[in-house]
Amino acid sequence: MAVFAQKEGFTPTPSLDHKYSVEVVDSTPEAATAIGVAVRRGGDLPPQTLVTWDELNAVGFEGKPGQTHVIPAKPVVVLVGVGDELDKAQVRDAAAAFANAVPAHGSLAVAVGEVAGVSTEDLGQAVVEGVLLSRYRYDALKTDAKTTPVSTLSLAIDDARSEALATGVARGVACAEATMLARDLANTPPSLLTAEDIAEVAVALGTERGFGVEVFDRAALEEMGCGGLLGVNAGSEKEPRMIKLTYEPEAEPTGRVTLVGKGIMYDAGGLAIKPGDAVHATMKNDMSGAGAILAAVAALPSLGSTTAVTGYLMCTDNVPSGSAMAMGDVLVVRGGKSVEVLNTDAEGRLVMADALVLATEEPTDAIIDIATLTGACLRTFGAEIAGLLGNDPEIVEQIERAAEATDEPVWELPLARRYRRELDSPVADIANMGGPNAGTITAALFLEEFVAGRPWAHIDIAGTAQNAADDKWRPAGCTGFGARLLIDFVTNFKPSTNGGTPS
Repeated sequence: MAVFAQKEGFTPTPSLDHKYSVEVVDSTPEAATAIGVAVRRGGDLPPQTLVTWDELNAVGFEGKPGQTHVIPAKPVVVLVGVGDELDKAQVRDAAAAFANAVPAHGSLAVAVGEVAGVSTEDLGQAVVEGVLLSRYRYDALKTDAKTTPVSTLSLAIDDARSEALATGVARGVACAEATMLARDLANTPPSLLTAEDIAEVAVALGTERGFGVEVFDRAALEEMGCGGLLGVNAGSEKEPRMIKLTYEPEAEPTGRVTLVGKGIMYDAGGLAIKPGDAVHATMKNDMSGAGAILAAVAALPSLGSTTAVTGYLMCTDNVPSGSAMAMGDVLVVRGGKSVEVLNTDAEGRLVMADALVLATEEPTDAIIDIATLTGACLRTFGAEIAGLLGNDPEIVEQIERAAEATDEPVWELPLARRYRRELDSPVADIANMGGPNAGTITAALFLEEFVAGRPWAHIDIAGTAQNAADDKWRPAGCTGFGARLLIDFVTNFKPSTNGGTPS
């Protein structure tokens, strides 16, 4: 009898196997079993609702944002409150509210009206993302899944706006699928998704989607001098993998971006083992940065991005054993810089240091790293906002714009170099930990040591990678935070004129 779930027949990307269709139509199809209708507070009610405002108010429905009222009919009609004004994020939230109100229905339809200040393309993208992402559930390992997946989503609109809507719908599908892929990877238990496994997923996706994938095993990493990744991997019986992704547009690229992702497939803390509490069960998500990058790059060919992208996924587990690196050990990372290991649970910055150096060895206009890096960031911003630090204000601003467009919020912290002295080591070039305070800042200062002054930004998703409970289009579990943000950033990227000027 198997003790753990077995790999035979299991895919780490179950959402990609789910077949569904998203269509733009001129009227609600007869096959739809549930129709979403946006309602403004006190506004006109569509005739198919068959109710009055007095009747709705009597049951507590006022049209407030996020409120829903289900009218049993054939098809079911769902009134969704949208308040008085809407932006793109609120459209996405409203679409999620509709989908969540009818969890047993798989054939859904939405009548798309005009929203002041929101383009038709953005409407299409937001509706698709809200519906698909809200209904995502990781049930690949359940014998009796309760969730009804979306089988058909129809967006009804007049012919004059259908082409613009279809453009937005296509982008929404690509971005939603990227987030669902990132969620799949982060939700998969570590026994079913090792560093070797995610490399196989990357190779398969690269072949299918049309981007380059190169995989480096332990022997190759030793030859390249990637002591950070090798040091963290020293306690594991499983091989590490560095996965290099390359996307090149068909025409001359308008810019080049390098993405670096922390891919700790399971983080026990190494010899500095984590407390024996519920945090251990969430540490399968410690590769969420790498997962977000893989998902984002996989979406770029279908979106026709004009920015060239190189991605480095630094993948291993971090576990204790007799061969594990110890506190006080000194690692030598790519490029020759020595690092004193003061805490083996500050391992993400070690594996990414190798990749950051590699990023500087090739032409690039910006280096962006993304990682579930510090508990301090979770304590600072909670579970809904990621930390952002960088050495170039133009790059930081572009990330902030992407975060606002995708409703994956970030907040900039100062790259306060006065704290750099906390990383001084008496025996090595730098230590991997600072003092007990400002942990998110000192972690970023450590990473900055390896970017050689290139325009760079760091996104700390330690808090946003996991949801404790369902929230609109973010179900409980791993969120896939960062995939859509990176897609938006890359597809709208413009090289900085500052060249790494401190922010």
